[in-house]
Amino acid sequence: MANPDAPTVHYDAIIIGAGIIGCSIALALARKGRRTLNVDTLPAAGYGSTSSSAAVVRTYYSTLDGTAMALEGYHDWKNWQAYLGAGEPTGLARFVETGTLVMKTAANNHLERVLKHADALSIAYEHWSPDKILARMPGYNLQCFAPAKKMDHDDFGAPTGGEIHGGVFFPAGGYVDDPQIAARNLKDAAARHGAQFRFKTRVVRIPVRDGRVTGIVCADGTEIRAPIVINVAGPHSGKVNALLEGDPGIRIGHRPLRQEVVQIKPPEQLGYSREGLIVSDNDIGVYLKPGGGGQLMLGSENPPCDPPLEEDPDDFSRDLTDRALTYAYRYSQRLPDIGVSQHPVGIADLYDATDDWLPIYDRSDIGGYYLAIGTSGNQFKNAPVAGRLMAELIDYCEAGKDHDDIPFRFPLHHVGHTLNTATFSRKRELTKESSFSVLG
Repeated sequence: MANPDAPTVHYDAIIIGAGIIGCSIALALARKGRRTLNVDTLPAAGYGSTSSSAAVVRTYYSTLDGTAMALEGYHDWKNWQAYLGAGEPTGLARFVETGTLVMKTAANNHLERVLKHADALSIAYEHWSPDKILARMPGYNLQCFAPAKKMDHDDFGAPTGGEIHGGVFFPAGGYVDDPQIAARNLKDAAARHGAQFRFKTRVVRIPVRDGRVTGIVCADGTEIRAPIVINVAGPHSGKVNALLEGDPGIRIGHRPLRQEVVQIKPPEQLGYSREGLIVSDNDIGVYLKPGGGGQLMLGSENPPCDPPLEEDPDDFSRDLTDRALTYAYRYSQRLPDIGVSQHPVGIADLYDATDDWLPIYDRSDIGGYYLAIGTSGNQFKNAPVAGRLMAELIDYCEAGKDHDDIPFRFPLHHVGHTLNTATFSRKRELTKESSFSVLG
């Protein structure tokens, strides 16, 4: 219950969550002149799942709209200081452009669909032969090991016949060196436009009157009023929806899934550094990117042997398990000279993933209640675009347009493409084109 003696505060929009996407939405809405408030249970921007992000920026997705959105995001990260409107470059996250290499495999149909989207959007790429891959990744074993397996499988580590016959290199790609700082950059930019933030604040109720949200009620009894509330709570988004006094009308499933990444020291012959290639290797079900201190960071591409593991975002272990060790050993199939510690170091956190691994950027069945959820795992790179999309979508819906009947179409700034936002609908059927993995 709201405390009748507690102060009532009014805003144009309340954003629940201050991760990379929540802060981006705040900036986009504040630039439109809306008085916004982000609330987050954590002590600062980007402290949640954002801080655990691999922060990879790439331009290949399984759908055309997903690819176009990623390309748009690439341009924002490439020109980060200009995007933020920051006068000085100090204290800004840095985009490290390494390029990304994707191995061609039978499972990804030798990237036929990915390259079709790249051609449609004029995304540059190069076909790399096995010799070219070995020149850039010395010591690699290009034998096929698919399908990916767990360590306890009888045939783990045994080649299954044939070799990787090449890959595709996308020059436009890399990673952001500090995802938490990137969220803080967006928060500071939003604050310069008047956005406000409340940390260590827990929402306990989202009241609805006459079919429309009226704001939020906090654990201390404070009622904060606003005609617009946006759920951007990451792995907690399901729990936030449960606080709504009504049904948001979500048909596609989403849930918090455990994810682990492991860091290992590469052999010197690989010549790996902060500028090392990002590699997606569907054959072994692992991706890799530069980590801190000259390490390699390895994560799963969600093959069937790594089944989804749902966790409670308020009660889960951050200790690595055999899953992380498995990823390291699967990568050692590709690089036999690597040393794998039996006590791996890395990160365990949660993704907020939908059933088809594409996000929900949408309104809801309750007036004024909006969703930017199901984004963890593959939407960090799209955060600046998602902020603009949500701000424009909110304008569209608040002007009385029926987004469910006539979906909002969002023209991109840097890319000659207009997104059909029905792609991100809460009511969609499973996206058949999806990789059904973190690759989107």
